[in-house]
Amino acid sequence: METIRVSQPGAGIAEITLDRPAAMNAVSSTMAAELTRACAELAAAPEVLVVVFGAAGERAFCVGADLKERAGLSDADIMRQRHVIRGLFGALLALPQPAVAAVHGFALGGGCELALSCDLVVADETAVFGLPEVTVGLVPGGGGTQLALRRLGPGRAADLVLTGRKVGVEEAERLGLVDRRVPAGADVAAARELAGQIAANSPVAVRAAKRALRHGWGVSLEAGLDIEDAAWRTAVASDDRREGIAAFAGKRKPSWPGR
Repeated sequence: METIRVSQPGAGIAEITLDRPAAMNAVSSTMAAELTRACAELAAAPEVLVVVFGAAGERAFCVGADLKERAGLSDADIMRQRHVIRGLFGALLALPQPAVAAVHGFALGGGCELALSCDLVVADETAVFGLPEVTVGLVPGGGGTQLALRRLGPGRAADLVLTGRKVGVEEAERLGLVDRRVPAGADVAAARELAGQIAANSPVAVRAAKRALRHGWGVSLEAGLDIEDAAWRTAVASDDRREGIAAFAGKRKPSWPGR
């Protein structure tokens, strides 16, 4: 692929690296299409248990849409590109595996939305987040309004979206945008370590738990408990549950069947 790299840094872990450092990893139409393809392929790979999203270069995780490319597009072109961009974020959100963002430098606009689309966000001391779309006459279009609302709450989401301001890692952590804060340059290593901790657990249980977490947001407690019950039933009926109990009883590490 031209704009991203896909690798396997550890057992059960796939890593997608945004690889346009000269453009601060801005999302072009090509990158959006390649990310969509990579997410779809990883989603269908049973050996992939966790996906890490990182970025090449020191300045940015991703500064959002490639505005230089967009400046040369007609209104009709932009509307056609919209389907490609929505496809990217839809494919990322549809990953059945947990996704971990490894953020350094600028994560703005679509870059912030890429991080928000992941289940966990690891950020180093250089990270700067923001949804500045309103400052250029746009509205976040990669899920920013809805993902920030769900992660941060209405007031904090409105603060970021309506002002378009940027926040450093300290404030981002305080707001709840960052889950784990690490020293400068340690974002990818920390994300891989976190991914390894997740990958050591039952694949069936982890995927079911992710579904419960995602689908349970914003519903009534009664409906949420039904969603959790469905996830529990998926896990309890699995060979993973049988192996997990047997391993616990035998005081050994489990060897997950993954089914």
